[in-house]
Amino acid sequence: MPADTQIAAGPTPQATAPGAPDDPVLSAERRSGLRTIRRVAPYLWPADKPWVKQRVMAALAFLMLAKLVSIGTPFLYKFAVDALTGEGVSPAFLLGAGAVGITVAYGIARAANIGFQQLRDAVFARVAQRALRQLALETFRHIHALSLRYHITRKTGGLSRIIERGVKGVDFLLRFLLFSVGPLIIELILTALVLGAYFDLSYLAVLVVTIGLYIWFTFTVTEWRVKIRREMNLQDTDANQKAVDSLLNFETVKYFGAEAHEADRYDRAMEGYEKASIKTATSLAFLNFGQALIITTGLVLVMVMAALGVQRGDLTVGDFVMVNAFMIQITIPLNFLGTVYREIRQALVDMGEMFDLLEQPKEVADKPGAKPLRVTGGEVVFEDVRFAYDPNRKILKGLDFTLKPGETVALVGPSGSGKSTIGRLLFRFYDVTGGAIRIDGQDLRDVTQASLHDAIGVVPQDTVLFNDTIGYNIGYGRAGATQEEIVAAARAARIHDFIEALPDGYETTVGERGLKLSGGEKQRVGIARTLLKDPPILLLDEATSALDTETERDIQHELKMMGQGRSVITIAHRLSTVVDADQIIVLEAGEIVERGTHDALIAAGGRYASMWARQMSGEEDEA
Repeated sequence: MPADTQIAAGPTPQATAPGAPDDPVLSAERRSGLRTIRRVAPYLWPADKPWVKQRVMAALAFLMLAKLVSIGTPFLYKFAVDALTGEGVSPAFLLGAGAVGITVAYGIARAANIGFQQLRDAVFARVAQRALRQLALETFRHIHALSLRYHITRKTGGLSRIIERGVKGVDFLLRFLLFSVGPLIIELILTALVLGAYFDLSYLAVLVVTIGLYIWFTFTVTEWRVKIRREMNLQDTDANQKAVDSLLNFETVKYFGAEAHEADRYDRAMEGYEKASIKTATSLAFLNFGQALIITTGLVLVMVMAALGVQRGDLTVGDFVMVNAFMIQITIPLNFLGTVYREIRQALVDMGEMFDLLEQPKEVADKPGAKPLRVTGGEVVFEDVRFAYDPNRKILKGLDFTLKPGETVALVGPSGSGKSTIGRLLFRFYDVTGGAIRIDGQDLRDVTQASLHDAIGVVPQDTVLFNDTIGYNIGYGRAGATQEEIVAAARAARIHDFIEALPDGYETTVGERGLKLSGGEKQRVGIARTLLKDPPILLLDEATSALDTETERDIQHELKMMGQGRSVITIAHRLSTVVDADQIIVLEAGEIVERGTHDALIAAGGRYASMWARQMSGEEDEA
């Protein structure tokens, strides 16, 4: 990597952006999960999608039917027992059914309860999956919209894990927040009302105290466990990042015999994850035992009260089993409450990390009302351009030059002089900190990035390919390109014969980052897809650096033919590749020290002439 790009890993905009972690108000909101719930809610009730609202309402209707049936089921159980023991009086509509009929009705009620729940889930599934898809797409698009500065500093493995956990949390949160916590509260209220009205207030008091203690204990311990789980997530992210980073750099690991070192790094990260996981497991055991102790104590107290009532003759055996059925019925969702609350809190943590990504500020963004770039000739003007990745280290110090339509400007100079930075500013990976860059009179900051990117074709020094076919990678240069156009671009890049000699031809997969191809082959694929794009402005960043001398001459001829009628900026190390440039600009420490044609610069006997002499004599230039 050129020295002038290494400093890019400096402070990110997030450090001072609104909503950064040091914002106490937003930090408190993040911890409470309110921000996440507020962000998710519109996906449940979108203003422009009436069918989503209809499905949510239908799901809620099935939910209420399920809960009403659930509350009535213990009464059928009671009536069946009373019919068998000869105690109590069944409602008029059940008098002729007998014990067997009431038992059948009890079974039907239980089946209906489950049926309504499944209908609820089936109706809501489309809503949940739509929300998951939209949030995943929004996150994916936002990450691509972030600046190069962010992507240089981010860790791919950790980033992918955060997105994965966050997207999975969407479905869980939407489903269980709407269909578990709310319904549980409804069921608890209905059960309390039934016990208080049908029996007496002492049953209600025991139930309320039991539920209150249970909820207090569950929430308190779960909040403690969330901190442990957050630490486990951090360790998991770190371990995954190290694993992905190591696998992406497989060849480097092999070159230096560092397999043991990489395994040790991964093991140390997994050791932290192991410790956090053990804390998570032991705290879960404590939570489960405490929940069981509280709910069992409440259950025993209510059952003892009911048993005493039966002994006194105040209650029937059917009443006794009904009390038991109610308590068992609320025990299951209460136990589920612990799990649901814990998982909802975890989902909020996971989704909070994902929303942190969504709130990463876009360092480079289109202005409101930005218009598409109109390329009428391809004139590129750098006017007093200043730039610094870090305020303490200036990279470009007032560059002035003009690339006229159809001309070629070559940028040469030692590493750290700012050559690659100029290319990144032209493509608007960053915005200039002073001066302006204009294409046909239009300031790059006033046009849309999409139109700017469409107008510029880039062949980078290090061509990275998708893990797909050669045909796909070349066709990536222009969406919808035909096979004939792809083949024509490959011929122009002098790679068609090589592809045809492969067993699978254009359907040959290139592997992760194109590692199945040599450096020169990757470079030619990169050149082919830029030729296919056919842009009015070309940026060649050491475009032939990975090629042998003979192939380089062929490609240079094709690039020269391609550059006719187009504006070309070429960044070069080998000066022999730029001798035909209309203007050669020699950079040093972010400033232009010489400019002119090859012959004029040689005649001047300055910096360029000395660089040329060293390369011609076979010595390696400092660049």
